[in-house]
Amino acid sequence: MGLIVTDMTLPGRAVVRSYNKRGTAERCIKEGKQSVKMRRLSCHLHWSNEVRFWLSVIAHNLGNLWRRLVLPRRIANWSLTSLQQRLVKTGGRLLKHGRYYWLLLAESHLTR
Repeated sequence: MGLIVTDMTLPGRAVVRSYNKRGTAERCIKEGKQSVKMRRLSCHLHWSNEVRFWLSVIAHNLGNLWRRLVLPRRIANWSLTSLQQRLVKTGGRLLKHGRYYWLLLAESHLTR
């Protein structure tokens, strides 16, 4: 139970619903900034920034689609950042030996 101080003239349930929707939107924005780096608009041209932003939005939506449709139920409620760190990003090291390159992958997150 909590306290909401507002100047809205809506009924109590509508005010709570409005604030809950805003909280959900803020959580999605935060998740987008953390997981797909939506906050970086470092290009000098407006259209370049727009393309970069739309690519981030597409990546975020694909991540959400993947989470909802493909993943098992027990990890379907993880944030995109957690999924990225635990499932997608895998630490590794690239070694050059003679004429060959060896990619050594860490197994810590994959085998848990």
